[in-house]
Amino acid sequence: MSDRYDAVLFDFGGVFTGSPFSAVGDMAGDLGTSPDRLVEVVFGSYSSDTDHPWHRLERGELPIEEARQAILDLGSTHGFQADLYTLFSAMASSSGIRNELVDCVRGLRRDGMRTGLLTNNVAEFREHWRGTLPVEELFHDVVDSSEVGMRKPDLRIFALACTRLDVEPARAIFLDDHPGNVDAAQRAGLEALLVGEDPAGALAELDRLLGRC
Repeated sequence: MSDRYDAVLFDFGGVFTGSPFSAVGDMAGDLGTSPDRLVEVVFGSYSSDTDHPWHRLERGELPIEEARQAILDLGSTHGFQADLYTLFSAMASSSGIRNELVDCVRGLRRDGMRTGLLTNNVAEFREHWRGTLPVEELFHDVVDSSEVGMRKPDLRIFALACTRLDVEPARAIFLDDHPGNVDAAQRAGLEALLVGEDPAGALAELDRLLGRC
């Protein structure tokens, strides 16, 4: 093992699961709009942290029903009905847990590495997503945006995650499926890897950084 790093942090959706956005294309077609426009209306910019209803929902500032209605209103200005519940249902049916990521974290812990989960998430979904992973077995700490009032790509949330793991940012590696979050983690001082539709490349690079190959 490399002596350069002490901790590895992971995003949840798009890392332990397939991309939650894979269902957007089909829904966009049904609504008569483009996937990019649908993502913009429902989720706002994922490269910034704003007052978009979805961002406020992930920061725990809005209940889900209020965010849902605000997003429906936004969609109506573009001529379509962007219902969060319909999209969530499609997303849930299109993704399962990637066992290779679970095995990776178990191996890191066996090797003495600190492990953490850093997720933008929704308070109302907490019980569900935590039920899909053996969270307590895998992670020394979990930072959920809806609990801490911050969300990626806010640099403060990366600092908080490192503080809670008692690790310097420069000695931590972060894996995420969105380029904006990877860029933010790097600006916060962490090493960061982008996870694609096939996570094998990112896992191989993680092994290289840790001297495990």
